[in-house]
Amino acid sequence: MDFRIEKDTLGEIQVPASSYWGAQTQRSKENFPIGIEQMPLEIVYAFAELKKAAAIVNHDLEKLSLQKRDAIVRACDEIIDRELDTHFPLVVWQTGSGTQSNMNVNEVVAYRANLFLKEQGSEEKVHPNDDVNMSQSSNDTFPTAMHIAAYRSVCQSLFPSLKQLKNTFYEKEQAFKEIIKIGRTHLQDATPLTLGQEISGWRVMLERSYTMIQEASKHILCLAIGGTAVGTGINAHPQFGNRVAKQLVLQTGFPFHSSDNKFHALTSHDDMVHLHGALKALAADLMKIANDVRWLASGPRSGIGEITIPVNEPGSSIMPGKVNPTQSEALTMISVQVMGNDTTVGFAASQGNFELNVFKPVIIYNVLQSLRLLSDGMKSFDEKCAIGIEPNLSVIEEHVSRSLMLVTALNPHIGYEKAAKIAKLAFEEDTTLKEAAIKTGFVTEEQYDEWIQPINMVNLKE
Repeated sequence: MDFRIEKDTLGEIQVPASSYWGAQTQRSKENFPIGIEQMPLEIVYAFAELKKAAAIVNHDLEKLSLQKRDAIVRACDEIIDRELDTHFPLVVWQTGSGTQSNMNVNEVVAYRANLFLKEQGSEEKVHPNDDVNMSQSSNDTFPTAMHIAAYRSVCQSLFPSLKQLKNTFYEKEQAFKEIIKIGRTHLQDATPLTLGQEISGWRVMLERSYTMIQEASKHILCLAIGGTAVGTGINAHPQFGNRVAKQLVLQTGFPFHSSDNKFHALTSHDDMVHLHGALKALAADLMKIANDVRWLASGPRSGIGEITIPVNEPGSSIMPGKVNPTQSEALTMISVQVMGNDTTVGFAASQGNFELNVFKPVIIYNVLQSLRLLSDGMKSFDEKCAIGIEPNLSVIEEHVSRSLMLVTALNPHIGYEKAAKIAKLAFEEDTTLKEAAIKTGFVTEEQYDEWIQPINMVNLKE
């Protein structure tokens, strides 16, 4: 492998000749051979947006030349367009402020910017610290990149997938609104409801989760940029943070704003905890939905079997013809992972010491992983499972007709205790509820047929 020599304040170091990063990135690469979890590219793209905005603002403040600004902007655009992904090799397990990842971006931007300047015959040279990182510190840029990346992922990935699954449930809710089935509480038979009503509960879960995540995500619109090292804004123009935030609004279309208190923005990540808590709530709902689906589709002959789901692949390496609810299983595993991530995010956010939290990389790694898994998981579950859910009418009708809990409709007419005796007799003698009711003498056949009408028990509303 060919190398070139790069320098930083610690001296010289060899860097692969084909790589655009510099000395500090190389040192981090060599000093942290830990795990395979790389810094998410979403953070890299967010950093590029930030460095682009900073260059534009620094030029407007007459601190950066026009040629340097344009070269930096051009390099950042290449990163944003995903043309330089291979030049960001660092792992999550590095300094807790994310300094090495900030410098990785600074170095790549500077390298590319200098190539552009050289092509133009310019004698100017962009420095990764003095120019690309001008008016900034890792301590305010990394949390700013965290917020940009997380908010973009919420809006562009999570919400579309959530809405897609919610819309499918609404369509199923309407299609199955008149199919009466037996309800279940405590995993035991309960009074009837419609399949549409049951699915409506799933739909509203997603609607509520959307609202909670939308509310929580508003807090990460607040950016730390402008605080520099400890929150005082040393080496930055007093308006730098506000101007960069406004420039980011123009670039991304998202309503970012600079934090009113940079000391909080550097040392606290309560906003990320709040957001991830809402993601955990969504995961809990998805766990419930996925479990309901696989229970209702269980069988096909020895389970509940009230719905059918798409057959996507063979379910067993030994049992021919077996089909498993694999999309439900994937979604439940995702839910478990998100719940675990929530513990990591919460504990990491509690570790802010004095002016800085130094668990930033692990916080954003887990937040972005949860967002990615939930987004992909809901989309897959919708397209490979939910959209193909159909009722198994013969099984549904059999379960309704055999249910002992229809006796609940007799309570207003003969009272709870007599109705309970009817249900007990039917269970003990393995007869129908109607046969047991008539045998007790508590009701006549005509009364039973009049009072036991499942359609009157489901509270249908137009």
